[in-house]
Amino acid sequence: MTIILFILILGLLIFVHELGHFLAAKAIGARVDEFGLGFPPKLFSKKFKGTEYSLNVLPLGGYVKIYGENPEEGELSEANKKDNFAYKPKWQQAIVLVAGVTFNIILAWIFLSIGLMYGMPMSASNVDAGTLTDPELTVIQVGEDSPAQKAGLLTGDVVNSVNGSQTEVAELSVAGFKDIVATSNELSLEILRNGEVLKVDIKPETGVWSNDVPAIGVGLDMVGVWQLPPQKAVISGAKLTGVMLVSMTQSFGELIKIISTGDKKVTEVISGPIGIAGMVGDAKDIGWLYLLTFTAFISLNLAVINLVPFPALDGGRLLFLFIEFVKGSPINPKIVNTLNVIGFVLLITLMVVVSVGDIGRLF
Repeated sequence: MTIILFILILGLLIFVHELGHFLAAKAIGARVDEFGLGFPPKLFSKKFKGTEYSLNVLPLGGYVKIYGENPEEGELSEANKKDNFAYKPKWQQAIVLVAGVTFNIILAWIFLSIGLMYGMPMSASNVDAGTLTDPELTVIQVGEDSPAQKAGLLTGDVVNSVNGSQTEVAELSVAGFKDIVATSNELSLEILRNGEVLKVDIKPETGVWSNDVPAIGVGLDMVGVWQLPPQKAVISGAKLTGVMLVSMTQSFGELIKIISTGDKKVTEVISGPIGIAGMVGDAKDIGWLYLLTFTAFISLNLAVINLVPFPALDGGRLLFLFIEFVKGSPINPKIVNTLNVIGFVLLITLMVVVSVGDIGRLF
């Protein structure tokens, strides 16, 4: 069931992404030869109003073939100028290229807004309107090699009590918890994890956050249910989408830095389709609102990754478009196509490598 759900979610995200390219291309008057979900061989295809719609065997992808987007030498002639993508103004071409990620962002906005209408689990630091009901002191980050990680604390753990005092936590703020940690030689925490109450003993250490104050190496926040009326949910959903986009872009930059410096292997910091499928299963088990939020999260990740200026991605195509704008003439089609093929092969190779890493983590 989890695999089927993962394929459905991935198919939805790819469909929305390619729909953005498709509608934008139609809007500027470019001819769309094919709208395909998945990668060949084809399972089914049907032609309608000049466009072939196809469903392919491999579900991990999709494409829209726009006439003139990858021009061969013979295509650049006055005879086919009207519906040729290559002859459209650069700003119109750019709109088509960014339309895919734009639709992914819009989808995330819609899903987050729906979540807010029904009541979404949310950190107090992200609440900009309304009230947060039933807030609980929750672990939202666990530092690498920190006392908390060594003791077994996980993201999402809810702190029920500290050193055996229930009233202490009932009235506790994040700052109050830090004060207790800073003045304790040892902590005895009662935590709630997936409905199960656990005991965790941790010894605070100095230098955890690069200072002399004792800490256990966790990020904490009050997490509760955030519910808003529809009109406010749409506005706050847009703001939350923006916050998540900025955060993901920054995290992606940090990820590239970690990989480029050799601090960690690619398989240690990136999950492939198998790893993401496992996360989908976890979200499904918690509840449909978590699954909806996680789908929005994946959609935004897809948007950020696609804007990376790398061949075969939308960002790479935008880079080529910018180069053509600066030099005032098209780049040699053979060079563009070769770079895109190389980029595609490298991306498939990366997907295989991280998938092997995902399998390794399962056993």
